[in-house]
Amino acid sequence: MPFPVSRGFAATAGAALLLLTGCSSDSDSNDLATIEPAVAAQSPAPRVAPAGDVAPLPSPVTGVTFDAESGLLATLLTDNIVLLINPRDAQATPKTVALAARANEIGPGKPGEVLVAGDRTVSRIDLKTAARTDLAVDGDALSAAQLADGRVAAGRADGRTEVFDGNGSTETIDGLASVDGLATVHDSLAAVDRRQTSLTLYDVDAGDIDLALRAGEGATNLVADHFGRILVTDTTGGELLVYTSDPLLLRQRYPVGSSPYAIAYDDKAELVWVTLTSTNEVVGYDLSSGIPVEVKRFPTVRQPNSLAVDSAGGRLFVGSATGDGVQTIGLQGFGGR
Repeated sequence: MPFPVSRGFAATAGAALLLLTGCSSDSDSNDLATIEPAVAAQSPAPRVAPAGDVAPLPSPVTGVTFDAESGLLATLLTDNIVLLINPRDAQATPKTVALAARANEIGPGKPGEVLVAGDRTVSRIDLKTAARTDLAVDGDALSAAQLADGRVAAGRADGRTEVFDGNGSTETIDGLASVDGLATVHDSLAAVDRRQTSLTLYDVDAGDIDLALRAGEGATNLVADHFGRILVTDTTGGELLVYTSDPLLLRQRYPVGSSPYAIAYDDKAELVWVTLTSTNEVVGYDLSSGIPVEVKRFPTVRQPNSLAVDSAGGRLFVGSATGDGVQTIGLQGFGGR
């Protein structure tokens, strides 16, 4: 699929290549030039009722991820508990999985599984049985991802990424200040570094960095789509950044409002959804024309810091970081549904 470059941004992407200094497997993260990491803006009290349905939860939400194989929404709560919720059955009692360590992030694993990154641990949770298996990490894991070949990667606060093979052995890739988000892009692995506001592609087999680019003024979260694009929220700059991965280039850069934060991609409707924490909204964009085009905007629960999408079922899930629960928004009528 061709991705036309928005006017003026081919030069921006090219100039960003000049920022590749100090990014090698031998670099010390303490020597890298860094900034104060961007954070989600504090949300005001909602002025309108959230769209769709809102289910109360016992504590604020740290993250959400939807698994298509099981049909379950895995919700990470601030008290280090994962709730496995069946969004198709409001009467079903959620399963509870207690974690052994402080948790930072939840994300997809292999089909039927989720990964939870935390203090010296990545937990693999089987959604069918609710069984938890822990991988020992040599540091504070901020992010985790399942690689295409079955290995698991853990991104650490010290800028290193550990890669676990099926036998429990690990290799470590150095070179970043912090590995705040990971996403599998076909056979590659992409990382966002909030302290350097950068996007990096790893050569996992070589155990090194492939390419890295500056990502806006304060990048926070990323997601990869099935075209191999990498979509990043620039929370400080108020923009949605769209990169191709082969080669790594900035293709689209678009202002989406104040404090874009959580991001998810609907691969059936071909829409990217972004939350705006300063206004308690989630906005959907069509990227097919070369410039993001807004297609829909919904009011959300307060502090919408986490987001997931059920592409097959046509639902969007928004987690409230202030304790207002998890919101479900129907997406019927979008993308040919």
